[in-house]
Amino acid sequence: MFKNYLKIAWRNLLKNKGFTFINIAGLTIGMASAALILLWVQNEVSYDQFHEKKDRLYTMYNKAVFDGNLWCWNTTPKIMAKTLKADYPQVEDATHTNECTFLFTVGDKKMMERGYFTDQSFINMFSFPLVNGERKSALVDNSSIVLTEKLAKKLFGSNEAAMGKTVKIDSNANFTVTAVMQDLPNNTRFRFGYLLPWTYMKKVGWDDEYWGNNSVQTYALLKPGVSLATANARIKNITKSHSDQKDTEVFLHPAEKWRLYSKFENGVNTGGRISTVRLFAIIAGLILLIACINFMNLSTARSEKRAKEVGIRKVAGAPRELLIGQFLAESILIALFAGLLALVIVQLSLSGFSQLTGKALFLPYSSIDFWILFIGFILLTGIIAGSYPAFYLSSFKPIKVLKGTFKAANALVAPRKVLVVIQFTIAIALIICTIIIKSQLQHGQSRDTGYKRDNLVYSYISGDMGKHYNAIRNDMLASGAVSGITKTSAPITEGWSDSWGYSWAGKDPNEKLDFNVFNVDGDFTKTIGLKIVDGRDIDIVKYPTDSLAMLLNEAAVKIMKFKNPVGQIVNNGNTKWHIVGVVKDFILQSPYEPVRPMIIQGPSSWFNIVHYKLNPVRSTAANLKSIEQIFKKYNPDYPFEYTFVDEDYAKKFAEEQRIGTLATLFAGLTVFISCLGLFGLATYMAQNRIKEIGVRKVLGASVARITRLLSIDFLKLVIISFIVAAPLAWWGMTEWLKGYTYRIDISIWVFIGAGVISILIALATISYQAIKAAIANPVKSLRSE
Repeated sequence: MFKNYLKIAWRNLLKNKGFTFINIAGLTIGMASAALILLWVQNEVSYDQFHEKKDRLYTMYNKAVFDGNLWCWNTTPKIMAKTLKADYPQVEDATHTNECTFLFTVGDKKMMERGYFTDQSFINMFSFPLVNGERKSALVDNSSIVLTEKLAKKLFGSNEAAMGKTVKIDSNANFTVTAVMQDLPNNTRFRFGYLLPWTYMKKVGWDDEYWGNNSVQTYALLKPGVSLATANARIKNITKSHSDQKDTEVFLHPAEKWRLYSKFENGVNTGGRISTVRLFAIIAGLILLIACINFMNLSTARSEKRAKEVGIRKVAGAPRELLIGQFLAESILIALFAGLLALVIVQLSLSGFSQLTGKALFLPYSSIDFWILFIGFILLTGIIAGSYPAFYLSSFKPIKVLKGTFKAANALVAPRKVLVVIQFTIAIALIICTIIIKSQLQHGQSRDTGYKRDNLVYSYISGDMGKHYNAIRNDMLASGAVSGITKTSAPITEGWSDSWGYSWAGKDPNEKLDFNVFNVDGDFTKTIGLKIVDGRDIDIVKYPTDSLAMLLNEAAVKIMKFKNPVGQIVNNGNTKWHIVGVVKDFILQSPYEPVRPMIIQGPSSWFNIVHYKLNPVRSTAANLKSIEQIFKKYNPDYPFEYTFVDEDYAKKFAEEQRIGTLATLFAGLTVFISCLGLFGLATYMAQNRIKEIGVRKVLGASVARITRLLSIDFLKLVIISFIVAAPLAWWGMTEWLKGYTYRIDISIWVFIGAGVISILIALATISYQAIKAAIANPVKSLRSE
């Protein structure tokens, strides 16, 4: 019987090639689009879910009240992991990670690489496979190092060749390769090329046990049977019991929420990337729904063509269930063709789509689960698309059909209109959302940064650069390659340090205020291009006491309630800083958030970065070549590496740009699928009214009048769709924009523009068939009457 279903279904598909093509094309694009989105969604929800002990893995957060709000952050003191293992029986194991960048030297090869300081517990707790070496002892020895496959091949040519070999770190320490780790998957939060033993941090004096230094990530593995609530209740006061921070508590955050639920507002986990994942999962479902609606509309529109077939089958004794099976078989067959074509399109698109999303996505052909899901996807699509036509067509009364008194088209006008409205409501809503997302992105990009990014470059201070900084500075200025140079604690595009340990005259001792802290030397404001609104810049040459000078930004002046900040003394422990100037607020972190209070401290500080302003009169290449020669002169063992500030700043918009590009792409595909269905529907309607059109033309109707007659009903549906879509899109985008403090106001022109675009697209889609029918020779359509 099933074979007979397929045979008849195949004949019907070949008999109506035009409509078959539109149905398959619509479903193919819809299924391919949905599949690509779902691959991205699957990647997002699978982050760090491959660890065998994931149900017991947690990262540690701090929480404390600052500026009247309960803040949460996921960096902790370096001593936290050690304390958890020693004092808390609920914890089976604990580890910590601290990012580091070192010069690797193997023979003549020299390269800067990023990795982690950690310990053996990291390898024990997380399921990163080792391809060489013993898992239980990979980081036990103080001179051991674990490399990833990629780094092992770069340094030694192969994994096997790397084992037991020596790697020189920063020209002063040798480590032996004790294990090679499989390259990290792209669905993990961890990013490293190597693992170094934590004991090396102690050796070089970086492993302080100060409870006020929150600078590393700490992870805990709870014992089986220990609940999160129990563990949190036990450990929450760990910081209070070891320091004078009596209002700071800690809590554990489960591995299943690291990626998608990392946002906290006033101490409450409010989500994070999960909102974006849900948005695109919904878009995938809507695109597939639109493709299925195309199939429903075209199948039911052609119902009169198949009415006699249904009538004869029923008279011959075919039960309704048999007819439903027949029509569902047709839709599943179309879905099968569409699914296979979609699979090809997905495979061909994966490289570009992976580049667009920043992920290495792939189709797991070797997985049985993949093929089960693929077949299920086809069956589900076929059943959704074919269910309404199947149940409707199988309900025809054979007597009415065979007498010729049955008119299916009239009975289906209302349902078909509803389906068209649903289609275009989704399409128009996506158009509106895309315009708003793009506008928000542009809004952030056009925000004044507060400094001049053009020709501004930075390099990390490495090797002997710190020791020879003054000579490097003088040579760079003398070379004419730069117009300014300054040392800082962090890149101007990032905030690496916070502190709440400042006090001043008039400060409420019970009030806890947090500041971004930026350490600088002379010429900072000049080199970066900041505007001084009060006082002066730090100048250690002219004012020797400026080694303890301080600049504030406007946000800091406001929160510190200074009327005349210049000359005020600010205490931090035993150090007394004096304020010499105030700079205009500038963006250090997210351009979508308010500028935070900032303290810019003078040269009695630590430095990691050197910023320099390239001379605009000379070419960039010539400037960089001169700078490289100077760097090599004083720091010959290290490669010359640099970052353009404007490129670094642009990375702040990477996530929004991806969302905007993906929204534009899939909104465009949604509109295309909707128009494909509208085109097919318009074609059928024109054919169905061909005799009416012929009579009207004979009676003198113009081409324009007939075109308007055939188009007006569709345009009314598009306008109704817009009326439904506009408030839905407004509500959805209002909720989305709440995630940004610095955001646009949704303008009425967005809706007007989207409405005009929708009407023009619909008009362009149906006008071809309308005009074609209007200019046809009426003799051909009426000669059979």
